[in-house]
Amino acid sequence: MINRTFYLGIVIIAVFLFDSCVPVKEFQTLQDNNTKCEEEREKFSIENESLGVKTRELEAKLKVLTDEVERLVADSAKRSVELNRLKDENERLTSRYGQLEDLQKSFMSGSQQETRKVLAQLQKTQEELQVKEDALKESERRLNLRRKNLEELQSYLDQLKKDLDDRNARLVELEQILARKDSAVMALRRKVSDALFGFEGKGLSVKLQNGKVYVSLDERLMFKSGSHVVDANGVAAMKQLIPVLEQNPDINIMVEGHTDDVRFPERVELLDNWDLSVKRATSIVRILLDGTKISPVRITAAGRSQFLPVDPAKTPEARQKNRRTEIILTPKLDELFEILESN
Repeated sequence: MINRTFYLGIVIIAVFLFDSCVPVKEFQTLQDNNTKCEEEREKFSIENESLGVKTRELEAKLKVLTDEVERLVADSAKRSVELNRLKDENERLTSRYGQLEDLQKSFMSGSQQETRKVLAQLQKTQEELQVKEDALKESERRLNLRRKNLEELQSYLDQLKKDLDDRNARLVELEQILARKDSAVMALRRKVSDALFGFEGKGLSVKLQNGKVYVSLDERLMFKSGSHVVDANGVAAMKQLIPVLEQNPDINIMVEGHTDDVRFPERVELLDNWDLSVKRATSIVRILLDGTKISPVRITAAGRSQFLPVDPAKTPEARQKNRRTEIILTPKLDELFEILESN
């Protein structure tokens, strides 16, 4: 089964920004909500894996119980054959008993020795007959018990099969939804690439990863060093992307700012790399919202500072790669959450 666990997206949060900076409390709220979204994605991943494990366990249990049913059926047939044999033996002994009774009557007038012999044979036959009758009753009791157990087991197997079918149906439904999400993400990736074609290779890249579309923007395309004011080229790229985002209202938008690990002198408007990464993200958010049809509810702005580098090396080239802004486009997973909550 294709791993679908990464499709658990983040919960939508509305970010309302002030003119110059993001309050610390509101930024912390963003971080908390982001953590909650990650926990939701992990919960869905565990649930999806749990469903696969439980399905395999039920299938294994179903096979064991099916083998037991086959064994019980074979044993029941064997008991039936034995019961018929005992009935035949009973009839034979009954016939023999009648013959001996007749023989007893014919010898009543004979010698006492012959009479005792006949009586002894008659007694022995009666005892054998009683033993056979007891065996016959016990066989009938066991056969009835077997039949009852077989019926109960069959009922349990039917219920188990129904539960397994329900789980399989649920998995199929999840796979169908995830397949639709895959198709939507692939189509979105093509649309984004087409819209930003003129910028790719010039500080901009578009890739598909973990069921999400990542638009990565180098610092050289978007900002001057240490600044959070978007350059003209960056504004042009965002204007090209806006129509695609407007036409796809079911896509959530995460804007993440990233810096390198080089500290810069504290300024009035910027305290550190954290502050710079957040302000860069919010600057792009303002462009996406200014005069567009994009709902603010769909957008999340976040600053990652220096702590999520694409290249951990301490070289100028690596640091240049790390100074970037990423726009992460994720399809909504409402249908998947509804299915999980309903079960």
